[in-house]
This record gives sequence, C-alpha cells and structure tokens, in this order.
Amino acid sequence: MDSPHGAAVKAEGFGLKGPRGWVFRGVDLDAAAGALIALEGPSGSGRTCLLLALTGRMKPTEGHAEIGRHRLPKKMAAVRRISALGPVPGVNDLDQALTVAEQLREGALLQRRYDGPVRALLRPRGERRASAEARIAAALAAVGLDPATLPKGPRTSVRDLERLESVRLSLAVALLGNPRLLAVDDLDLKLSGAERAEAWALLRSLADRGTTVLAVCSEAPEGVTVLRTVAAGEPATTGAPAAPARPAVARDAGPKITWGRPAAPASPTDADAATGPAPDNDTDGKTDGKTDGKPGGNTDGSTDGKPDGEKPTTAPTAKTTEPTTNTTDEDPKGADDALAETGRA
Repeated sequence: MDSPHGAAVKAEGFGLKGPRGWVFRGVDLDAAAGALIALEGPSGSGRTCLLLALTGRMKPTEGHAEIGRHRLPKKMAAVRRISALGPVPGVNDLDQALTVAEQLREGALLQRRYDGPVRALLRPRGERRASAEARIAAALAAVGLDPATLPKGPRTSVRDLERLESVRLSLAVALLGNPRLLAVDDLDLKLSGAERAEAWALLRSLADRGTTVLAVCSEAPEGVTVLRTVAAGEPATTGAPAAPARPAVARDAGPKITWGRPAAPASPTDADAATGPAPDNDTDGKTDGKTDGKPGGNTDGSTDGKPDGEKPTTAPTAKTTEPTTNTTDEDPKGADDALAETGRA
C-alpha cells in the first residue's frame, strides 16, 4: 500500500483542563514524520485524552502543537482530515453486529462520503466499487489480515474476532483514508507477550511506510519515541511541570456554612448572655419557672410531686445544647463539601 508522507508532531506546553482539574499539562514533544510514538503511562493518567487532543478531537486548554503544518488548537479540522483513529474504546468501536466484510465496506463508504473528493461521488458505480475494493485490499495487506483465514472467511462476525484480529481490522478501516497520522489506544490491552510484540511490529511496519503512528500503552518497547504520563497525585517523570497543588484550608478558618440558615450559638453560656434566660415552654407562656401555680411546682422548673401527673417539662439547658450540638456536627461537613466542589476545576 502506497502510504503518504507522515506528519511531524510537535508540542510545547500542551495541556488540557477538565471539570475536575488538569488532565495533562506541560507536554513537550518533537517527533519527525514517520515516527513511532508511544504514549506510555498507567490507566487514568490522561493518555487517551492526549491522544485525542493531538489528533484534533479534543481542544487543548493551554500551549500549542503542530501536526504537519497545522497548528493546534486553531486548525483542529485540518488535523482531523490528515489523521485517523485506530481502535479507541468508546470513540470508534467496531460494530459487533457486522461481519468483517460489512465493516470494511462501511468504512470505505464513509471515507468516500466524508473524506474523499466530491468529484469521486460523480464517477460511475462500477468504478467506485472497484476503487473501494482496491483500497480495502491494500489496507488489509498493510495490517497483515487475510479474511480468508478467519473461521467463516469474510462473513466472520466482528464479535467473534480475537483481540489481535480486532486490532488489525480497526487499523485496516483507519488506513482506508490514507492518513498521515494514525492513533491507536490501549494497544497492549488483553494481549499476551507474544501478541504485544506482534502488534508493535505491525505499527513499526506502518511507520516504516511513512505514516506517523501514536500508540497508547502501559509499557513501551525499545526503539520508539516515548512520552510518559503519570497518574494524578504522582510526581511527573517527563520533565513536565506538575499541576499546582490545591491550597490547604484550615477546618476552623472562616465562617461556618449551614446551607442557607445562620449558625446556632456555640454554647448555652453564649446564648444566655445574648438573649437572656430561656423560656421553659409552659403552655401559658410564663417564664418565671412556675408550673401554673399548681402544688408541687418549684422555682427551678421541676415538677416533682405534681398531683395531676403531667409530664415533666424539659430543662432549659437541654433545649439549648441539643440544636447547638447538631449544628456543630453539620458545619464542618458542609464546609468541606462546599470547598471540595468549588476547588474542582
């Protein structure tokens, strides 16, 4: 398959910030056209987002990159036209309900409809079909996939393919548009050691043909350009500046947050000093500590010896301290939740 010249990939201070903070930041890269570039790092370290940003599928927040002669983020559409995605889970998964032949024909049809020149749509149907079949055969040869060797030949269901066969098919579909930059996610996922070596040999052969290849992996082999990412909270290993740490907030600093209502007094003593003696909630509204003048009523609000068997009245100290304790329990939690939400970018 005649491959076009690859696109050089350069990045300086490249970064992407999401709703919960920096996904990646301070990425510097300089790779020549036709290079095999490994984006190495643990899962969750921003590998896939970096892959999508370098292919024009996600808009970066800071810095810039150049793919060929197209500068990101200004020329994202131009970068998409010269790049293609291989297997990227959740983005361009193969259709499990199709056969291998149907998947390839669909890829050729979509490429001709959206990526090909408009004049190609005006050619006779037989000529268009012959052109599509030639491109499919060239792509299959480039990835080393022979449909005749599959259990049911070209009519083998996509869901019945082995992991490495599925990778080869995804790469074949991506190569139908003759991209200058090819991106592959999770290359070493669910592959044995021998299969990983075979997959890397495949990508190296595509790079040797001239196509620049970006591949996300957990561990890169020798002889490739490696760009390492790190998980959140770990020190950077690529020389990229780490994201600024979130400023620590003291638990007792600032006013307590009670979600729309003022904080209750901190202690019974403070409440008494501010508002005077607390009422005893008698039914007649009296605040003299008496019990409606009934025998046995004491001046301290107790009701021992009452002849009518009325329920004892709650002491003022118990009334005051109960809401104060509950509010104190809620305040730190509410403040922590609010600070956690506002601290997330």
